[in-house]
Amino acid sequence: MAKRARPWRTCSAADHAKQTMPRDHQPDDTPTSAAQVLRRFRVVFNAVRGHFQEIEKRVGLGGAQVWALNVVRDHPGIGVGTLAKNMDIHQSTASNLVKLLLRKELISMHKASADRRQVELQISPSGLAILSQVPGPFEGVLPQALNQLSAASLLRLDQDLGELVALLKADEKAAGIPLAQL
Repeated sequence: MAKRARPWRTCSAADHAKQTMPRDHQPDDTPTSAAQVLRRFRVVFNAVRGHFQEIEKRVGLGGAQVWALNVVRDHPGIGVGTLAKNMDIHQSTASNLVKLLLRKELISMHKASADRRQVELQISPSGLAILSQVPGPFEGVLPQALNQLSAASLLRLDQDLGELVALLKADEKAAGIPLAQL
């Protein structure tokens, strides 16, 4: 006996539910749209920007400057190269941050006694006063949130963002620029 065709059933029950159900009540297996992912990026960027704007409004320094100031406080005698490594930024970017903090007299710089070619950075009392007014986290809300993700989530996120960076044909050199400076 031949199977009767059901012309009115062109999609599965799950597909039909997805088409007729309001967006906020759809089953968990709904495919994610590019628009939804874009909205998530907006939420992340606005959280990052809002945090850095709050810092700048309170103390008159950008987020990267505050982060560098915090690293110097936490590592007395740190050099510019190590500061760059700790912040995961290019050394020239760290050098520019140091120059700005020196001009504002928030840190001091001295030649290292062991190797006169090296410099050591120290936070000044005015730098400490600035940090006492800053709402944390000093490094920003995104690095703090990323540090709270599981290793599996970080791996997946890194792979997916790597694919996105490739599609954008983005300049990988931008990875060394702090978000607070974008």
